[in-house]
Amino acid sequence: MSVINLLQEKATNARKDLLKVVHHAGAGHIGGPLSAIDILTTLYFNEMNVDPSNPKDAERDRFILSKGHSAIGLYAVLAERGYLPNEELFTFDSLNSRLQGHPDMKALPGIEMSTGSLGQGISAAVGMALGAKLQNQGFRTYCMIGDGESQEGQVWEAAFIAPKYNLDNLVVIVDYNKLQQYGWPGTDTERSAPNDLFEEKWLAFGWHVIRIDGHSYADILQAFEEAKSTKEKPTVIIADTVKGKGISFMEGNYLWHSKVPSDEELANALAELNAVGGL
Repeated sequence: MSVINLLQEKATNARKDLLKVVHHAGAGHIGGPLSAIDILTTLYFNEMNVDPSNPKDAERDRFILSKGHSAIGLYAVLAERGYLPNEELFTFDSLNSRLQGHPDMKALPGIEMSTGSLGQGISAAVGMALGAKLQNQGFRTYCMIGDGESQEGQVWEAAFIAPKYNLDNLVVIVDYNKLQQYGWPGTDTERSAPNDLFEEKWLAFGWHVIRIDGHSYADILQAFEEAKSTKEKPTVIIADTVKGKGISFMEGNYLWHSKVPSDEELANALAELNAVGGL
Protein backbone atom coordinates (compact mmCIF):
# COMPACT_ATOMS: atom_id res chain seq x y z
CA MET A 1 0.00 0.00 0.00
CA SER A 2 1.35 3.43 -0.92
CA VAL A 3 1.82 6.13 1.70
CA ILE A 4 -1.04 8.17 0.24
CA ASN A 5 -3.39 5.19 0.18
CA LEU A 6 -2.51 4.40 3.79
CA LEU A 7 -3.16 7.98 4.86
CA GLN A 8 -6.48 8.07 3.05
CA GLU A 9 -7.56 4.80 4.69
CA LYS A 10 -6.63 6.03 8.16
CA ALA A 11 -8.29 9.41 7.60
CA THR A 12 -11.49 7.74 6.41
CA ASN A 13 -11.56 5.55 9.51
CA ALA A 14 -11.05 8.61 11.70
CA ARG A 15 -13.84 10.50 9.93
CA LYS A 16 -16.24 7.59 10.49
CA ASP A 17 -15.28 7.31 14.14
CA LEU A 18 -15.66 10.99 14.95
CA LEU A 19 -19.12 11.08 13.35
CA LYS A 20 -20.25 8.00 15.26
CA VAL A 21 -18.83 9.29 18.53
CA VAL A 22 -20.44 12.76 18.29
CA HIS A 23 -23.74 11.08 17.43
CA HIS A 24 -23.36 8.73 20.41
CA ALA A 25 -22.38 11.51 22.82
CA GLY A 26 -25.04 13.91 21.61
CA ALA A 27 -22.43 16.66 21.66
CA GLY A 28 -19.20 17.71 20.01
CA HIS A 29 -17.81 19.47 16.99
CA ILE A 30 -17.84 18.06 13.48
CA GLY A 31 -17.02 20.68 10.82
CA GLY A 32 -13.59 21.68 12.13
CA PRO A 33 -12.38 18.16 12.92
CA LEU A 34 -13.40 17.00 9.44
CA SER A 35 -11.42 19.82 7.82
CA ALA A 36 -8.35 18.96 9.93
CA ILE A 37 -8.33 15.15 9.68
CA ASP A 38 -6.13 14.80 6.58
CA ILE A 39 -3.38 16.91 8.14
CA LEU A 40 -3.67 15.23 11.55
CA THR A 41 -3.44 11.82 9.91
CA THR A 42 -0.34 12.80 7.96
CA LEU A 43 1.31 14.15 11.09
CA TYR A 44 0.78 11.00 13.15
CA PHE A 45 1.28 8.37 10.46
CA ASN A 46 4.11 9.86 8.42
CA GLU A 47 5.60 13.10 9.65
CA MET A 48 6.19 13.03 13.40
CA ASN A 49 8.62 10.95 15.41
CA VAL A 50 6.22 9.45 17.96
CA ASP A 51 5.75 6.09 19.63
CA PRO A 52 2.37 5.26 21.24
CA SER A 53 4.09 2.68 23.45
CA ASN A 54 6.41 5.38 24.83
CA PRO A 55 4.39 8.62 24.74
CA LYS A 56 6.78 10.47 27.06
CA ASP A 57 9.93 9.77 25.08
CA ALA A 58 12.10 12.86 25.47
CA GLU A 59 13.04 12.76 21.79
CA ARG A 60 9.44 12.64 20.54
CA ASP A 61 8.07 15.37 18.31
CA ARG A 62 5.37 17.50 19.90
CA PHE A 63 1.94 18.41 18.52
CA ILE A 64 -0.46 20.96 19.98
CA LEU A 65 -4.03 21.29 18.78
CA SER A 66 -4.54 24.96 19.55
CA LYS A 67 -8.11 24.82 18.17
CA GLY A 68 -8.94 22.52 21.05
CA HIS A 69 -12.66 22.32 20.32
CA SER A 70 -11.72 19.96 17.47
CA ALA A 71 -10.45 17.43 20.01
CA ILE A 72 -12.62 14.57 18.76
CA GLY A 73 -10.74 14.65 15.46
CA LEU A 74 -7.44 14.35 17.30
CA TYR A 75 -8.77 11.56 19.53
CA ALA A 76 -9.95 9.61 16.49
CA VAL A 77 -6.49 9.84 14.90
CA LEU A 78 -4.76 8.96 18.18
CA ALA A 79 -6.96 5.87 18.44
CA GLU A 80 -6.03 4.86 14.89
CA ARG A 81 -2.36 5.34 15.82
CA GLY A 82 -2.68 3.15 18.92
CA TYR A 83 -2.62 5.66 21.77
CA LEU A 84 -5.97 4.45 23.11
CA PRO A 85 -8.45 1.66 22.43
CA ASN A 86 -10.93 2.46 19.70
CA GLU A 87 -13.88 1.61 21.97
CA GLU A 88 -12.75 4.27 24.45
CA LEU A 89 -13.70 6.91 21.90
CA PHE A 90 -17.32 6.31 22.86
CA THR A 91 -16.66 7.66 26.37
CA PHE A 92 -16.12 11.08 24.76
CA ASP A 93 -17.49 14.00 26.77
CA SER A 94 -18.76 11.75 29.57
CA LEU A 95 -18.07 12.02 33.30
CA ASN A 96 -14.56 10.86 34.28
CA SER A 97 -13.59 10.12 30.67
CA ARG A 98 -10.04 10.83 29.52
CA LEU A 99 -11.62 12.27 26.37
CA GLN A 100 -13.25 15.52 27.26
CA GLY A 101 -14.56 18.14 24.85
CA HIS A 102 -11.14 19.78 24.88
CA PRO A 103 -7.76 18.01 25.19
CA ASP A 104 -6.42 17.41 28.71
CA MET A 105 -2.68 16.71 28.86
CA LYS A 106 -3.00 15.28 32.37
CA ALA A 107 -5.60 12.74 31.33
CA LEU A 108 -4.55 11.21 28.02
CA PRO A 109 -1.05 10.14 26.89
CA GLY A 110 -0.12 11.80 23.62
CA ILE A 111 -1.71 15.14 24.49
CA GLU A 112 1.09 17.69 24.88
CA MET A 113 -0.98 20.70 25.97
CA SER A 114 -4.44 21.32 27.41
CA THR A 115 -6.16 23.65 24.97
CA GLY A 116 -9.54 25.21 24.44
CA SER A 117 -9.06 28.88 25.21
CA LEU A 118 -8.50 30.01 21.64
CA GLY A 119 -5.16 31.55 20.77
CA GLN A 120 -3.12 30.03 23.58
CA GLY A 121 -1.81 26.83 21.98
CA ILE A 122 0.61 28.54 19.63
CA SER A 123 2.29 30.28 22.56
CA ALA A 124 2.92 26.90 24.20
CA ALA A 125 4.29 25.60 20.90
CA VAL A 126 6.73 28.52 20.68
CA GLY A 127 7.86 27.74 24.22
CA MET A 128 8.44 24.07 23.42
CA ALA A 129 10.39 24.88 20.28
CA LEU A 130 12.49 27.44 22.12
CA GLY A 131 13.10 24.97 24.93
CA ALA A 132 14.37 22.41 22.42
CA LYS A 133 16.78 25.00 21.00
CA LEU A 134 18.10 26.04 24.41
CA GLN A 135 18.63 22.42 25.49
CA ASN A 136 20.07 21.28 22.15
CA GLN A 137 17.29 18.74 21.66
CA GLY A 138 16.35 17.57 18.19
CA PHE A 139 12.59 17.22 18.45
CA ARG A 140 10.27 19.32 16.30
CA THR A 141 7.08 21.05 17.42
CA TYR A 142 3.91 21.25 15.36
CA CYS A 143 0.84 23.33 16.15
CA MET A 144 -2.52 23.56 14.40
CA ILE A 145 -4.53 26.75 14.70
CA GLY A 146 -7.84 27.80 13.17
CA ASP A 147 -8.48 30.79 10.95
CA GLY A 148 -11.30 31.97 13.22
CA GLU A 149 -8.95 31.47 16.16
CA SER A 150 -6.48 33.76 14.42
CA GLN A 151 -8.63 36.72 15.41
CA GLU A 152 -7.09 36.32 18.87
CA GLY A 153 -4.23 38.75 19.51
CA GLN A 154 -2.20 36.13 21.35
CA VAL A 155 -1.72 34.27 18.06
CA TRP A 156 0.09 37.25 16.61
CA GLU A 157 2.12 37.90 19.76
CA ALA A 158 3.46 34.35 19.47
CA ALA A 159 3.93 34.73 15.72
CA PHE A 160 5.92 37.91 16.33
CA ILE A 161 8.39 36.33 18.76
CA ALA A 162 9.12 32.98 17.05
CA PRO A 163 11.32 34.38 14.23
CA LYS A 164 13.36 36.36 16.77
CA TYR A 165 14.71 33.06 18.07
CA ASN A 166 15.11 31.44 14.64
CA LEU A 167 12.73 28.62 15.53
CA ASP A 168 13.18 26.51 12.43
CA ASN A 169 12.05 23.53 14.54
CA LEU A 170 8.53 24.97 14.72
CA VAL A 171 5.76 24.39 12.17
CA VAL A 172 2.35 26.03 12.52
CA ILE A 173 -0.48 24.70 10.38
CA VAL A 174 -3.49 26.95 9.78
CA ASP A 175 -6.67 24.97 9.17
CA TYR A 176 -7.94 27.61 6.76
CA ASN A 177 -11.53 26.41 6.23
CA LYS A 178 -12.78 29.99 6.05
CA LEU A 179 -15.76 29.42 8.33
CA GLN A 180 -16.19 29.89 12.05
CA GLN A 181 -19.00 28.88 14.37
CA TYR A 182 -21.52 31.53 13.31
CA GLY A 183 -20.06 32.36 9.93
CA TRP A 184 -18.24 35.66 9.48
CA PRO A 185 -19.85 38.95 10.49
CA GLY A 186 -21.45 40.99 7.76
CA THR A 187 -24.39 40.90 5.43
CA ASP A 188 -23.14 38.76 2.56
CA THR A 189 -25.21 35.62 2.19
CA GLU A 190 -22.21 33.38 1.53
CA ARG A 191 -20.69 34.25 4.92
CA SER A 192 -17.24 34.31 3.35
CA ALA A 193 -14.16 35.19 5.35
CA PRO A 194 -12.86 38.74 5.08
CA ASN A 195 -9.86 39.33 2.84
CA ASP A 196 -7.34 40.02 5.56
CA LEU A 197 -4.12 39.41 3.60
CA PHE A 198 -3.43 36.28 5.63
CA GLU A 199 -0.27 35.16 3.85
CA GLU A 200 1.12 38.68 3.84
CA LYS A 201 0.73 38.91 7.62
CA TRP A 202 2.82 35.82 8.28
CA LEU A 203 5.44 36.94 5.79
CA ALA A 204 5.62 40.35 7.44
CA PHE A 205 6.15 38.66 10.81
CA GLY A 206 9.19 36.84 9.40
CA TRP A 207 7.87 33.33 8.77
CA HIS A 208 8.48 30.99 5.87
CA VAL A 209 5.01 30.64 4.33
CA ILE A 210 3.70 27.65 2.38
CA ARG A 211 0.18 27.60 0.89
CA ILE A 212 -1.34 24.21 0.10
CA ASP A 213 -4.51 22.25 -0.54
CA GLY A 214 -5.10 20.86 2.95
CA HIS A 215 -6.83 17.77 1.57
CA SER A 216 -4.11 16.82 -0.92
CA TYR A 217 -1.75 14.34 0.71
CA ALA A 218 0.88 15.10 -1.93
CA ASP A 219 0.71 18.80 -0.99
CA ILE A 220 0.79 18.06 2.73
CA LEU A 221 3.75 15.69 2.48
CA GLN A 222 5.70 18.11 0.29
CA ALA A 223 4.99 21.02 2.64
CA PHE A 224 6.35 19.14 5.64
CA GLU A 225 9.50 18.26 3.70
CA GLU A 226 9.95 21.92 2.72
CA ALA A 227 9.48 22.95 6.34
CA LYS A 228 12.24 20.58 7.47
CA SER A 229 14.64 22.04 4.91
CA THR A 230 13.88 25.65 5.93
CA LYS A 231 16.51 27.07 8.26
CA GLU A 232 16.72 30.06 10.60
CA LYS A 233 12.99 30.80 10.63
CA PRO A 234 9.73 29.06 11.59
CA THR A 235 7.34 27.76 8.95
CA VAL A 236 3.61 28.31 8.67
CA ILE A 237 1.59 26.06 6.38
CA ILE A 238 -1.64 27.75 5.35
CA ALA A 239 -3.84 24.82 4.40
CA ASP A 240 -6.90 25.61 2.34
CA THR A 241 -9.50 23.21 3.69
CA VAL A 242 -13.26 22.66 3.58
CA LYS A 243 -15.27 22.65 6.75
CA GLY A 244 -17.12 19.33 6.98
CA LYS A 245 -14.82 17.74 4.37
CA GLY A 246 -15.90 14.32 3.18
CA ILE A 247 -19.64 14.68 3.77
CA SER A 248 -21.43 16.47 0.93
CA PHE A 249 -24.24 17.95 3.00
CA MET A 250 -21.84 19.21 5.67
CA GLU A 251 -19.17 20.73 3.44
CA GLY A 252 -18.93 24.51 3.62
CA ASN A 253 -21.91 24.79 5.97
CA TYR A 254 -21.13 26.67 9.17
CA LEU A 255 -24.17 25.10 10.87
CA TRP A 256 -22.17 21.86 11.15
CA HIS A 257 -19.57 23.52 13.34
CA SER A 258 -21.04 21.71 16.35
CA LYS A 259 -24.29 20.15 15.20
CA VAL A 260 -25.06 16.55 16.18
CA PRO A 261 -26.19 14.34 13.27
CA SER A 262 -29.52 12.55 13.46
CA ASP A 263 -29.71 8.79 12.91
CA GLU A 264 -30.53 9.36 9.25
CA GLU A 265 -27.80 11.96 8.75
CA LEU A 266 -25.24 9.66 10.35
CA ALA A 267 -26.26 6.78 8.09
CA ASN A 268 -26.04 9.00 5.01
CA ALA A 269 -22.64 10.36 6.05
CA LEU A 270 -21.19 6.91 6.68
CA ALA A 271 -22.57 5.70 3.34
CA GLU A 272 -20.73 8.54 1.58
CA LEU A 273 -17.48 7.69 3.31
CA ASN A 274 -17.85 4.01 2.47
CA ALA A 275 -18.59 4.84 -1.17
CA VAL A 276 -15.82 7.33 -1.94
CA GLY A 277 -13.14 6.66 0.63
CA GLY A 278 -13.76 9.87 2.54
CA LEU A 279 -12.50 12.27 -0.11
